[in-house]
Amino acid sequence: MTSPRRLTAVLVTVCLLVLGLTPATATATSTATATGVDTGTAKPTVVLVHGAFADASGFNDMITLLGAAGFPVIAPANPLRDVAGDAAYISSVLTTIPGPIILVGHSYGGVVITNAARGHDNVKALVYLGAFAPDRGESALQLAGRFPGSRLGEALLARHYPLPDGTMDGVDGYITADRFREVFAADLPAAKTRQMAATQRPGSVTGLSDGSGAPAWKTIPSWYLIPTRDNVIPPAAQRFMAGRAGSKVREIDSSHVVMTSHPAAATAVVLSAHAATR
Repeated sequence: MTSPRRLTAVLVTVCLLVLGLTPATATATSTATATGVDTGTAKPTVVLVHGAFADASGFNDMITLLGAAGFPVIAPANPLRDVAGDAAYISSVLTTIPGPIILVGHSYGGVVITNAARGHDNVKALVYLGAFAPDRGESALQLAGRFPGSRLGEALLARHYPLPDGTMDGVDGYITADRFREVFAADLPAAKTRQMAATQRPGSVTGLSDGSGAPAWKTIPSWYLIPTRDNVIPPAAQRFMAGRAGSKVREIDSSHVVMTSHPAAATAVVLSAHAATR
């Protein structure tokens, strides 16, 4: 875990680089935040949506950075069951948030935000962090397999679970513990990835294979951070999706969990989206 002092220093640097603040302005902003005085307009709420094999705690350092910058943040639990249901749940969360929203998705969370944002005029930007940005009818598994490089399929362990009708036809995919770090989070410490493997939220085969609905990125501006050492979603697939969506793109030398291993870079993309849409 990054120390609070280090996170504060990183935040100041991110703001200077992304928002073009002078040191004097940055100091004033920091002081205003520390004293609870809001000298500017209200900031949008940042909604962070996790994907499969993870949970919302992967955003912890981003939450700290965004909160220090004055952004309200919520990272709801993604049900990880099916695209329509998961998107409907996140959409219901968005309905409770007044004012503008920046909607952020990681991995399968990108599929969810692509669908959940529809009908919410207050969603001002979509941010994809090592995520899927499907078009209508496309699934996560289809897009991951469209370009070579994913190691996910060979590392999955299937576990059946009961459906409401009592059958055991539900199937969850887990990344095996011995492959988790290599596939999912190769640039994090081994002790950390052992914890992540043990606590992972599985992705249902239904959710990962469901086709998307009409994509919100056709009407909402988007930003995309591509981790170039992603062993889950091939970087080539992400470049394809980002280009098709007209996203503003950055690339970084990172594993799939870019929001955890490089929270400052991920936060910088959110700040860029805010600067361009406020």
